[in-house]
Amino acid sequence: MNNITDIIIRVFSGAGASSIIFFSTIIFSLPLGLLITFARMSKLKVLSGFAGFLISVLRGTPLMLQLFMWYYGPFYLFRVSLGLNWRLPAIIIGFSINYAAYFAEIFRSGIEGIPVGQYEAASVLGYTNSQTFIKIIFPQMVKRVIPPVTNEIITLIKDTSLAFAITYTEMFTVAKQIAAAKATIIPLLVAGIFYYIFNYIVAFVMGRIEKSFNYYK
Repeated sequence: MNNITDIIIRVFSGAGASSIIFFSTIIFSLPLGLLITFARMSKLKVLSGFAGFLISVLRGTPLMLQLFMWYYGPFYLFRVSLGLNWRLPAIIIGFSINYAAYFAEIFRSGIEGIPVGQYEAASVLGYTNSQTFIKIIFPQMVKRVIPPVTNEIITLIKDTSLAFAITYTEMFTVAKQIAAAKATIIPLLVAGIFYYIFNYIVAFVMGRIEKSFNYYK
């Protein structure tokens, strides 16, 4: 029993690192995704084209490859060695920009799904473009995109394990190390339970948020 308790404690010692990646990505990727959405929907062809190309590249290449680029890129491209301290910032940048691309397309579909009549009604009422977006379009867009955003957030929780690619020790890496050292699958099961509980909490919270927008029908 003590052995199992020790395994659980050691596995959960890596949960903090996984949580840092998760929450940092959410904090940076959501607003960045909205900015990319604005660029993608811009009437300036150059800006819209660049945003579309960026989204295509970020969604069309593996996240693990992007992490490699952010971590090793400064050295191989510019001969700048940032050391091991660059590992976590590279992970956060890589995750945030990658997920921003997915969120951008989700936000764009949510905005474009708003009936044109909403814009026309706002114009008749004398709303400016910014007032129309903030007071009318944005709340409805948020309600529409909560389900797909929730799916992406759940995927993000599991994707935090990809940090091992640049030898960053998060929870799944710790579980694999313990499993290899003790020749037991228990650490991996403990990690799986953690991911499930974390995902359940996220789904519950996002469900409550979605219900709070039920008056936008």
